[in-house]
Amino acid sequence: MAYYTRCAYLFDKDFECSVGIDGEVFIKGVTTTGEKTVCKNSQVFKMQTQNLCPPGHFSISFQLPGPVKCQEVTLSFETDGILEAIVQKKLP
Repeated sequence: MAYYTRCAYLFDKDFECSVGIDGEVFIKGVTTTGEKTVCKNSQVFKMQTQNLCPPGHFSISFQLPGPVKCQEVTLSFETDGILEAIVQKKLP
């Protein structure tokens, strides 16, 4: 039995994800979203965005419904900007 969660991510580098035995998932990293100009693959893009966090360090956490086996975590970073996590439940 496992918990399965997906979340959109905005980080580009220095990413860390940890899961505590109590089921708390903690994500931190550095994002460049929110910048006015983005350079990628020798191209320059002028960004027109709203409601994005400013560039820099960020962190977020959320609670899974119950205790987990924090050593048994599978993380997958999809190319569409989705972080998938499978965390094994700790059974009584």
